[in-house]
Amino acid sequence: MVAQTTETPAVEPRGASVIVNVIDVLRCFTIEHPVLGVTEIAVQVGLHKSSVSRILTTLEQERIVARDETTRKYSLGLGLIAVAGPLLANLDVRRVSFPFLNELALVTEETAVLTIWDGQESISVEQIPSIHQVKHTSAMGSRYNTALSASVQVFMAHEELSRAVELLDTGSVRLVENSQRERDAYLKRLEAVRTRGYAANHGETSPDEVGVAAPIFDHRGTVVASAMIAAPYYRVTEKQLHQLGTACMRAAKQISVRLGAPVNQ
Repeated sequence: MVAQTTETPAVEPRGASVIVNVIDVLRCFTIEHPVLGVTEIAVQVGLHKSSVSRILTTLEQERIVARDETTRKYSLGLGLIAVAGPLLANLDVRRVSFPFLNELALVTEETAVLTIWDGQESISVEQIPSIHQVKHTSAMGSRYNTALSASVQVFMAHEELSRAVELLDTGSVRLVENSQRERDAYLKRLEAVRTRGYAANHGETSPDEVGVAAPIFDHRGTVVASAMIAAPYYRVTEKQLHQLGTACMRAAKQISVRLGAPVNQ
C-alpha cells in the first residue's frame, strides 16, 4: 500500500474563467491517463461537452494537444515543450540533483524529494520513491504552504525576516493559529533551522508522516531548492530523525557544490 503525502496542499480560490477551464482540461492528462476523449474530460472538469470540444480545438490548433484521427481522442502535444522549454532550461538544479537524490533514497530507504520555492509555496519537482511497500509520495508539481512542512520551514528560514513575517501575516504561509504568540514561536523555530542546517516535521502536519529537509544553495549563496525525505511516522524515531537530517544535509551540500555554491554553505 502506498500512502500519499498528506501535508495539506495550498488551496486557492477558483473562478469560472476561460483560463481556469483550459487549465482544468490540461490537468486531466496524467501519466496514468495520457489519452482522453471529450466525454471523459467533460465529466472530470464538470463542463458541457461542447465547451470542452471548443477548448480542445483551440489547443490543437496551437499544438498544445494532439488528436488521434482514428480514436478521436486527445493527448498532450509537442507545443507544450516550447511553452515549458524556458522553465526547464532554468531548472538545472533538477538535473544536477537527480543522482544525489537517488543516493539519498538508497541510503535512507525513504522517499527523496526535490522542492523549489516560488516565493510563497514549496513545489515538488523531482522524487525518488522509497523501496518500502509502505511509503510517502506526492504528485509531481504538488504545492505546499503549510508553515510546519519541512521544506516550507527551510525556505522561510532563508527569507528576509520582513518577508517571512509578511507571508505569515497575510496567511500565504499558513500557521494553525495565526496568533502573535504562535508567529513569534515559529520565527524562533526558523532560527533553529538555520543554525542546525535542516528542518523537521515529525508528525506535526499529519500524524502519519515525517518530513526532513535541508537547503540547497546556488553559486550566489542563495537557497534555490531543498532536498527532502518523506517517510511514514511509525518508521522514524527521534534519534532516526536526526540521522535523516544529517543525510539530507549531506545530499544538499553535494548538490550545492555542483551548483557552484561557496564552500562555507
